[in-house]
Amino acid sequence: MAEETIFSKIIRKEIPADVVYQDDLVTAFRDINPRAPSHILIIPNKLIPTVNDIEAEDEVALGRMFTVARKLAADEGIAEDGYRLIMNCNNHGGQEVYHIHMHLVGGRPLGPMLIG
Repeated sequence: MAEETIFSKIIRKEIPADVVYQDDLVTAFRDINPRAPSHILIIPNKLIPTVNDIEAEDEVALGRMFTVARKLAADEGIAEDGYRLIMNCNNHGGQEVYHIHMHLVGGRPLGPMLIG
């Protein structure tokens, strides 16, 4: 069984967060340490620790994460100029919270991808 994280408490509204979207599959909220003018985390409501733990049954929730990202980018006014979607996996990938999450980042030029 995966170990519960702070994100589980945000989903259940047990701790405060600036939630901008929530449905039966996903929750989205503003990052408390934003790296750009728009920085929103989109998470599945089901606790999945890493990308390596995704199963075929999770495909609907993962697809919803992308359609919610598209909606929020439009709501934030960043869709036309562009934005970045980032998912980190495990220590070398920079994952800090072990509940998969997608970063929606935009609102300014982001520069090239960091590789290496």
